[in-house]
Amino acid sequence: MHDIRMIRDNPAAFDAALARLGVSGASSEVLAVDGKRREAISAAEAAQAERNAASKQVGAAKAKGDEAEFERLRALVGEKKDEIARLEEEAKALDAALRDLLLGLPNLPHEDVPDGADEADNREIRRWGEVPEFGFAPKEHYELPCAQGLDFETAAKLSGSRFVVMTGAMARLHRALAQFMLDVHTEENGLTEVIAPVLVREECMYGTNQLPKFAEDSYQTTNGWWLIPTSEVTLTNTAREEIVDASALPRRMTAHSQCFRSEAGSAGRDTAGMLRQHQFEKVEMVSVTHPDASMEEHERMTRCAEGILERLGLPYRTVVLCTGDMGFGARKTHDIEVWLPGQDTYREISSVSVCGDFQARRMNARFRPEGGGKPEFVHTLNGSGLAVGRCLIAVLENGQTAEGGVTLPQCLHPYLGGKSRITPEGVLE
Repeated sequence: MHDIRMIRDNPAAFDAALARLGVSGASSEVLAVDGKRREAISAAEAAQAERNAASKQVGAAKAKGDEAEFERLRALVGEKKDEIARLEEEAKALDAALRDLLLGLPNLPHEDVPDGADEADNREIRRWGEVPEFGFAPKEHYELPCAQGLDFETAAKLSGSRFVVMTGAMARLHRALAQFMLDVHTEENGLTEVIAPVLVREECMYGTNQLPKFAEDSYQTTNGWWLIPTSEVTLTNTAREEIVDASALPRRMTAHSQCFRSEAGSAGRDTAGMLRQHQFEKVEMVSVTHPDASMEEHERMTRCAEGILERLGLPYRTVVLCTGDMGFGARKTHDIEVWLPGQDTYREISSVSVCGDFQARRMNARFRPEGGGKPEFVHTLNGSGLAVGRCLIAVLENGQTAEGGVTLPQCLHPYLGGKSRITPEGVLE
């Protein structure tokens, strides 16, 4: 959410920043509602002052025996009471309208984010690894003989499309990947592991900007809880309504969780296999930082995610998203795209975003500066470290053999009881 004082002080700069995202003239509507709200508050305060003054004079008129003046003043007190109630209700409604307007506006892009319309305008930063060459036409993950443990038919019987049942080697490999990621992030990257609920209150979804804009992309229970689309929601909201000392920052967290998305806006996309599912697992990274450190932290988190792919030997490229492809709550985003031989292209496996104080204002998450002073809003960041299912896909496709088996990354062997490959029959050995 945006600082209304910033918009009042420099509406032209605010509009110019939003124009980069294709949003025009937002400040005029915001400031019109804000102006009416401030007028209602001022009028209510003036009416309260008049009521207080009249209340003091009522007793004096009674003491003097001036019945006419007494009745006039008493009537005035009653009128002002009604006027104050009306004005306060008007100010409350305008305050809600202003909040709704601000909640519906995206974050302002960082100055070094490239302008662009869509993913074609994203800017590549770097590549790592050699794209594998096969002496055969590589298959997609769900086509591999060894991937018989990815059961989409049974999943459809249980839950419908865009679900999967994993058994045997596939389930073991999926679990090993998540465990490997958590171990690296906690033991080498300095993140604290968290296990948190996957059902959250509505205010948590507002806090991390899933609501109101992305309501149709999420699932809500009949009693008002929301299923998290990512544990960014729970991890970031641990700072909600807190004031921490600056010395407690940064707060770096990671969690492995189930995630749920309706994929309402992706009809017809990636329907084959398990690339785009309604239920999936991610190892998420979240940092809560001092404002001065957030951009440096963004680079650090990107390297944490890239490091997982490097340890797995999976080729990838990292891009900075342009204004037209960037998420609603981000100031700047790095997408990490892993090479998928079966599709002959790079596909996103992690997005690492710095949000500035955008989410912190929604959550009222603040820190107390060293040496005292007025509390300030923290900065928040989030990123996949990594999407477990997509990582499974990448391991299968990049390690596939002509016979239909898969050679597994060495770093996973300890998590698989020393086993190093999956046979064409789907057996770990």
